[in-house]
Formats: sequence, structure tokens, C-alpha cells
Amino acid sequence: MPTPLDHEFVRSAARAADRLAAPLAADPEEEPAGVPHRGLARRVKTLVATYRSPDSELHGGKQAVAAAMTQLRALRAAQTTTGLFAGGDNVQSPPDSAFTVNDVCDAHVLAAGAGPELHDVTAALAEIAGAASGALLTGGVHTPNHRWELCAALARLHRSFPDYRLLDRVEEWLSEGVDIDAEGLYSERSANYAAHVSNPSLLLLADVLGRADLLDAVERNLATTLDLIRPDGTVETVHSRRQDQKHPFHLAPYLPHYRLLAIRTGRGDFGRAARLAAAGGIDDPDLLAQTLLTPDLCRALPTPDAETLPRTRYITTARLAARASADAHTVVYGGSDVPQHRRIRSGLACNPTFLRLFAGHAVLDAVRLTRGFFDLGPFRAADMRQLADNRYRLTETLTAAYYQPLPPDQRRDDGVYRLVDEGRFSAAMAFPDRPRDEVSHTTRVDVDLREDGADLRFDISGPRVPWALELTFRPGGVTEGAVPIGDGRWCLTTGPMTYRVGDDEIRVEADVEAGEPLAGPDRSDVLRYDPGQDYTVVGGTDATTGNRVYIGGLGSHTLTVALRARRSAPVA
Repeated sequence: MPTPLDHEFVRSAARAADRLAAPLAADPEEEPAGVPHRGLARRVKTLVATYRSPDSELHGGKQAVAAAMTQLRALRAAQTTTGLFAGGDNVQSPPDSAFTVNDVCDAHVLAAGAGPELHDVTAALAEIAGAASGALLTGGVHTPNHRWELCAALARLHRSFPDYRLLDRVEEWLSEGVDIDAEGLYSERSANYAAHVSNPSLLLLADVLGRADLLDAVERNLATTLDLIRPDGTVETVHSRRQDQKHPFHLAPYLPHYRLLAIRTGRGDFGRAARLAAAGGIDDPDLLAQTLLTPDLCRALPTPDAETLPRTRYITTARLAARASADAHTVVYGGSDVPQHRRIRSGLACNPTFLRLFAGHAVLDAVRLTRGFFDLGPFRAADMRQLADNRYRLTETLTAAYYQPLPPDQRRDDGVYRLVDEGRFSAAMAFPDRPRDEVSHTTRVDVDLREDGADLRFDISGPRVPWALELTFRPGGVTEGAVPIGDGRWCLTTGPMTYRVGDDEIRVEADVEAGEPLAGPDRSDVLRYDPGQDYTVVGGTDATTGNRVYIGGLGSHTLTVALRARRSAPVA
């Protein structure tokens, strides 16, 4: 028996496309101003899709065709003599142009099958694609996901304009191997680039090339992402090596991938994720074109699996653990790249948040620990180990040095020495040639993930320097039991505190087992977040925003912190 179609899904996709296309079709001769080339190509693709789709209000309309031609003229004008597109901060970029060419080629498939009314649109798309082909065939990339976007563009070009040189180039890139690890994460560990680039590109390549291994890579990534879906409908990004490590990323862009693989494999867990991704409504105007290009998307989803609670996942390659229960969803993270590379850099996982806790509407967005040790920044675990089920240990030892005089055979009469980076700062001091006296500071955090939250134990050892534990709660709640110290900040010393949103709350209680008494609300020099000199030297910061509660002290300490989630209506 054939699988029934999901007409409501297709109608929702058509409505999303119409929201973009209808205003363009209403004034089809209006020249686009300030629209980047990728936006122009997406407009053309969406207009052609609405023309083709019986569920669109623009179906078969001449206005959609005229609007598509207007956008195409602007797109052709943005194409340089190299065939690449102008615009953006990546100059003469083959991968950025590949994003546009992917949409151009999809639009060409849709237009070519629409009859003579779209003849001029089809010809204009073919001209643009042909002009870009040579540059994409020989062009390079500068990020891991660019390889798959570029390969997808080459495969789409071959699909419409067969040229086996294009496939040879695809095979050259693919022979490097897909950058997916044993746990199912791509090397950039980014939800944004998995959803928008790697997964859709590999799905296209799997289809054009008949490569089941590429389809398997996408399925493995989606399976791992199931354990990274948070109760607020976002995907965990604290471990990302890209821009989304600092921002929430919604599940919605994963919708077509979860939906397609749920339909093709019958996986109920993917079906559940697809429903979650669409729970806030369908806003992606590109989905309609995808339903026309991949009709399987229009089929009804399989029966979704019920959510398994409680559940725990430890992703060893990212050093990230998540535990979900009816009361709480907790994430603990110790996979920063900063301890190894000793610098903040684009392409590295730099976020110093090491714990999050969701209790319904009450959300502890970030737990961070800052130390006043040579301005080396907040705690980022260099090591994370699983001690037992749901128990983890995060450790970092910071080391700084004082340098002795150079040995006699290394001294220069002119006093001019090499400018080198010693890991903390740079100077013309020839540091590697000097004896050094080291000072160290060690932080160890033991985390026990419970069904109702987490127990944390901090062992801080080293010189008598200030430290502060920062708990950043998502705005919208009421803080009780802590002392306000201004600017959305509170101090917690003795006694418990709660952060309450409606009937949901997170309770925090700290206890000192060894060390001096905790800093009081008058110690603003202690109760603050220090991002470290990599940020402050250029006047920057990675500080959080929200309601921030501080627990602080001086010198070595052993401290326990209990976090408890209480919900009015736990998940069934």
C-alpha cells in the first residue's frame, strides 16, 4: 500500500514560499536593491517553485515568471568575469558562489520541466550556471563544510549540464573522506553548518552519485543530534567550533533532513524530531522547492517514537554529556580547544560554559568559573573523564612562567632578541632560550548528573588569587535568597537561593568544605567575570547576559554546589 501524502505539510510549505514570493510577484518589475547574490538566487528558486506548485497562490501565474526574470537580471549583474559572484567578506569565493549555484541549478531543474512559459527563465539560469562552472571546477575552499557545498554545486551542474570533469573533481574532494567522527559529529561540531551545509550537500551527493556511505554519514549525524535537542526546541551548540557556539540554534532547519530520512527508513525517532522541528510552524520558503525536487518529502511521516526518559549520552569526541529526565535536562561540557591551542581563534571551540540546566521555563543558561590567574581567562577543561554512570571529572591546570637571564652563549651585544609568543604574551625576549620558573593553578570539577539536576564539587588549588563561579539564568524569572549587587547581578554566600519562572524553579545551594569564607556582596573585585587577556587586550569580551549569580572566594577552596530542578508539570 503506498504511503499517503501529507497535504497539510505541503500546504504549509507553499504558504511559507508565498510569503517570500508574493510581494515580489506583486511588483515584478521592481529592481532588487542591496540583495546579496545568495538572496537573489533563493528568490528565483522560490518564485519558480511557487509557479510550479498547485498549492501556491502564484501557481501558473505570469507575475511569478516576470519577477523571476527581474531577480535573474540582478543576479547575472552580480556575477563577475570569473564566473564567481561579487559581495560578502569572502572575496572571489568559490564556496560562497557554490551556495548560489546550488539554488540556480535547482531552479533550472524546476524551470526546465515547466513548459515554454519558463523558457527565458530556464535560459537565463543556464547562462549563469555555465559562467560559474569553470571557476567552481578549479576553485578552492577554506572551511571543512565548504568542500561538500562545492561538491554539491558541481554535482548539480553535472545533473543539468553533464560534464564528467565535474564528477572527477567531486571525487577528488570526496577522496579526502567525510569529516565525521565516530560519534556522528562533523569536525566543526556546528549545528548551523550541519543543518545548512553538510547534511543537505551530502544528501544531494548521495542521490546523484548513488553513494550509500554519504547517506549513512547524514543518518549518523542526525542520530547524534537527537541527544543534543534541548527542551526549548534548540540544538546544543556549546561545543561548536563555529559562530553558533555563542548563540542558540533552533531545530527547524533540520526539518527536511529528519523528515526525509524518517520517511525513507521508517525511523520513529526521526519522525518525532521532524515533528518537533515543525512545532513552531513552517517558515522556510525553500521547503516548497524541496518538496518538488524530492517528492518523498510529501509523504506522511511514520508514527513517532515516544521520548525515552530518563536518558544519558556522553559524546566522547566532543567531551559533552547530556542527561534528560522528566524534571531536568542537564549538559556538562569539557571539550574546549583553547587549553591545547592556548588562544582564542575562529574555528576553535572557545565557549567557557561547562554546564547548563533546563527546568521547564526556568533555565540556567551558563555556568562558568573565572580565575584571576595571570589573566589567562575562565576555566576551560583540558580533560574530561567519565568516572561512573552520570559522573564526570573536568580538570585544567594553568601554568605561567617568570624567565631568568639568558645563558651567556645566547646573549647579544646589541640587545636585540627574537619576538616570540610564549603562550601568554609576546615580546622580544627569546623566551625559549631562557630558564623559567613556573607557577601553576589547578581546577578540578566533579559533576554528578541527577534526574533532578546536578551535584558539583570544585577543588581549586594554587596561589591566593580571586575566583568566581558565575551562574547565568535566562531572563524572565525571579531571584530569591541571593543579595543583589547591581546590573542584573547577585551574590550568593550561605543559604540556598532559587530562580523561579512561573511554577518552575532551579534551586542552588553552596557549601564550603575547605578554604576561606566566601566573598560577600561588597567584594566587587572578586564577584565578576574576567574573559581573559585574549579578549581584553582588544577591548572585547565573551561575557554572558542575563541574571547572573556569583559565588566567589580567594585562594584554594573545596566547594560543593547543588543544583535542583523543580517543575510544576514534568514531561510525561
